[in-house]
Amino acid sequence: MAAVMIGVDPHKASHTAAAIGRAEEPLGDIQVRAAASQAEQLLAWAAAWPDRAWAVEGAGGLGHLLAQQLVTAGELVLDVQPKVAARVRLLASGNTNKNDPNDARSVAVAALRSPVRRRVTAEDHTAVLKVWSKRYRDLGRTRTQVACRLHAVLADLVPGGFNREITAGQAASMLKRIRPSGPAARARRELAAQFLADLRRLDTQIRDTRSKLAAAVQASGTTLTEIFGIGPVIAAAILGTVGDPSRFGDRDRFASYNGTAPIEVSSGGRKIHRLSLRGNRRLNHAIHMAAVTQIRHAHSPGRAYFDRKIAEGKTGKEALRALKRQLSDAIYTRLQADAARCGRSTAVETEGPGGQSGNGSVSSAAGSHPGRRLFGQATPGPQPSLRPAATARRVVQATAFKTSRRSP
Repeated sequence: MAAVMIGVDPHKASHTAAAIGRAEEPLGDIQVRAAASQAEQLLAWAAAWPDRAWAVEGAGGLGHLLAQQLVTAGELVLDVQPKVAARVRLLASGNTNKNDPNDARSVAVAALRSPVRRRVTAEDHTAVLKVWSKRYRDLGRTRTQVACRLHAVLADLVPGGFNREITAGQAASMLKRIRPSGPAARARRELAAQFLADLRRLDTQIRDTRSKLAAAVQASGTTLTEIFGIGPVIAAAILGTVGDPSRFGDRDRFASYNGTAPIEVSSGGRKIHRLSLRGNRRLNHAIHMAAVTQIRHAHSPGRAYFDRKIAEGKTGKEALRALKRQLSDAIYTRLQADAARCGRSTAVETEGPGGQSGNGSVSSAAGSHPGRRLFGQATPGPQPSLRPAATARRVVQATAFKTSRRSP
């Protein structure tokens, strides 16, 4: 480890850096404006300590640009999660006032003490996937808002409105049949026409972004799309969120990160496992959508696994959680195999096992330890699927409403 650790507390308008030695003694601090010369100013200030490392709070968020500038300059940069630095400040003795220099020093102390240090690397193809995945997600949310407003206006023009999910073609056909009888009705019809134009524009942008996602996923060479239920959109969301898979020591730690590993709750001789609401919810949602897709198709291996759990006495939600854990293991195996094939190096400096601890006990995923067998092809085959069984259908219907507003 470097002799000097420099913690950086980034903000939108300024960045504060504080340097400490190996004994955590303060060596100095500086604040620079967020400008084109921010990296040069920090490097000039830190030139007095050649053996140095940088610890940036939230290097994947607000401190992303500065961290990438330092990496490009050849510096060793570590990523420190904000909650870790907050714990250091909370447990520190002496001057613990909430200000930028103290925050920067807490970041440096957290990086110095941590046995697992995540190193920031230059952006690769996963950054491209993350950009287009976010664009696709934002467009989907915007389209949902426009469609809901169009529904509301149509309900004021037509008795009963439109009782199903509406498309641009259906809305155009309905507007042609409307004959407004007064100024208020004419204004509503004009507003509905504007919403229809927005809907068509968003549909075009969504199709264009989906094409960019498919091309980016194909260029990445990933094998995630060989898993049944994972297409280019879900694969891009997973790859963009995970980044370097080597930071997860095993599949249990990956499951803990994506929220598919149950949390142990014990007191005395009583030990149970409950649903985890932690983890990365975006990644959890991607796995959830893949699981729901498998349940919807009777010929998929995930549906067979789901039915087997139901036959064992599990509820529909328990069986769905078990399937999500099975998918998490399959995704982890694919990610590790792809990284090994591409010869990627680890981005984690560690003195012990990397990543987060997970639950790999037999009670994981609602009472079943998922097997290592990977699922089949990525998209449903051409053969017709049978109508889902009542239990599976109820699970799909229960989750459809929750996911429809988040996924286009």
